[in-house]
Formats: sequence, structure tokens, C-alpha cells
Amino acid sequence: MKLYFSPGACSLSPHIVLREGGFDFSLEKVNLRTRQTASGADYSTINPKGYVPALDLGNGELLTEGPAIVQYLADQVPERRLAPPCGTLERARVQEWLTFIGTELHKSFSPLFNPAATDDTKEAARANLARRLPLAAQALETRPFLTGDTFTVADAYLFTVLTWSRLVKVDLSSWPSLGAYLERVGARASVQAAMEAEGLNR
Repeated sequence: MKLYFSPGACSLSPHIVLREGGFDFSLEKVNLRTRQTASGADYSTINPKGYVPALDLGNGELLTEGPAIVQYLADQVPERRLAPPCGTLERARVQEWLTFIGTELHKSFSPLFNPAATDDTKEAARANLARRLPLAAQALETRPFLTGDTFTVADAYLFTVLTWSRLVKVDLSSWPSLGAYLERVGARASVQAAMEAEGLNR
């Protein structure tokens, strides 16, 4: 398998999951501005959506969209317990968090990276984060990971999104449980290896 990624982008989430799952995979960096890959390929011919992540499964299939990729990967290695079995309420809880992170947190961070976004748009995004981050913080006040004692694919996604707070100056100090969570997840060997590979620990 090959993961197309951009350092520190949402592709960090499946990158972490690939390492948590013990998969044999390669990485190819994508310049999202030029749409060129590290090997010189036109990324738009690989993934017409133009953004990361994309996972080449090595059999002619390409899978896109982070939440879909991480669940697919989790189901290939059920013994790693990266997601509960399909059809269970526990799996629905993981999907619930993946959806919340994608639609409420990821989507709200995005304008803060966009130089073309107006001040009003950025202010609205920050206001939404101020309303939504406490929900994640509350969940993490009583358990180490989003759905309990076990790290799941939802945690890989939340960790990735929360790391953006430093880049766009979103202050998490009002929610100590989020800061503790970042340290806890960030200390995992898989996370350290992924961040090192993406040049994020420098």
C-alpha cells in the first residue's frame, strides 16, 4: 500500500493508523499547491479530488477520505482493536466521533489555514471551535481515549486535528484534558514514528 500525504495535514491520521496496524506501506509526499508528488507525478491524475489522503491499495484500487481509509484499515487487522466490529453500537460510537471531528472540528479549522478567508469567516470558525472543543474535552475528562480505555481510529483523527491548534493559534488552555490528551497520544510509538517520517518533530 502507498499513502499519499502532506506533512501535518489530515493524512497524518491514516498514517498513524497504518503504523498502529503494523501494515507494510510506503509514503509519497504531495505538494498541495502544485499538485505534484515527490516522484514528479501529477497528483490530480491519481486522485481527481486533489487533496490528501489517498491510499493506493496496491491492487488497482484507490481509497480516499480519511474516515473511510482508517475504518478500512482497522477492519483488516481486527486483532489490533483499532475499531470495534461493524454493526455494533461501539462501532457506531467511533463513527459518531469520526463524523463530529470531520464536520465540526476539521471543517472549522480549515478556514484558519486559508489566506483567502475573510476575517469574518475566520472569526466564525474560531467561535464554532469554542463551542465544539468542550464536547471533546468533556469526554476526555473521564477516560484516556474518546470511546474508553482503548485507542481507536477516532483518536488518530482527533489528535491530528488538535495539533493544528498550535499552527493557527487556537488556545487549548481552557480545556486541560485536551492538552493532556495531546501529550498522551503524542507519546505513542506509532505517532512518534509518523511525525518523524513527516518531518514534524524538528
